[in-house]
Amino acid sequence: MAKVNVLGRELEYELISAHQIYRPTLVFLHEGLGCVGFWRDFPHKVAQATGCRTLVFSRQGYGDSDPAPTPRTARYLHDEALEMLPATLAALDIERPVLVGHSDGGSIALIHAGTYPEAVSGLAVLAPHAWVEEEALAGIRQAGEAWRQTDWPSRLGRYHRDAFRVFHDWHDTWLSPQFRDWNIESYLSGIRVPVLAIQGKDDEYATLRQIEVIAEQVPTEVELLELADCRHSPHRDQPEAVLEALMRYLERLEPAA
Repeated sequence: MAKVNVLGRELEYELISAHQIYRPTLVFLHEGLGCVGFWRDFPHKVAQATGCRTLVFSRQGYGDSDPAPTPRTARYLHDEALEMLPATLAALDIERPVLVGHSDGGSIALIHAGTYPEAVSGLAVLAPHAWVEEEALAGIRQAGEAWRQTDWPSRLGRYHRDAFRVFHDWHDTWLSPQFRDWNIESYLSGIRVPVLAIQGKDDEYATLRQIEVIAEQVPTEVELLELADCRHSPHRDQPEAVLEALMRYLERLEPAA
């Protein structure tokens, strides 16, 4: 897989060619345990259906990207949104993309778009977090039990150079006392592009209030899609519904892009 140097770290990425060059580039931002491979074929399906050039990359410490140079802090999502993401886009000559973020990636997208409103053309978030709910902490505690009692470490190891660190950076950070007050609602009012927010009704890490608050506080048009029979990964549990929603969103976005 291709690599790009971003602020001294080699990050793996895949850039899927566009069929319709006038459309914006989509940039996929993965979840807290994700990477390029963790998306499976979903970005390719979206690229094929929309004609958009599509970037998928693994953040520092994920997949086969270089590890982060310092231990993770409670500001890790801010660091990614405000430093690493702008530098990654600049390194690959991508301007004003549509960000497609899942979970942690959705939070990164919200922070980035709220801070640099002119730097994005659109924003689609899947199961994003805007603050820490008890439901998230309970789900992460259960994930810790599954990590210790099942073959999850070996399965996650298929995707990451250091699966142990990936899991514990996520698990330990979210459960740390320093992270309890983490909240990014203040960034929502700075967003200036239409937003598509999708969440499963059976999300094991959040309630629907997460996307409802986004709709209440973002000053632009926000479309909410709440999916039945869907947990924390809408693109895996309800891929066709998510794909159709993204296609509709991009069609509506086009005149303003």
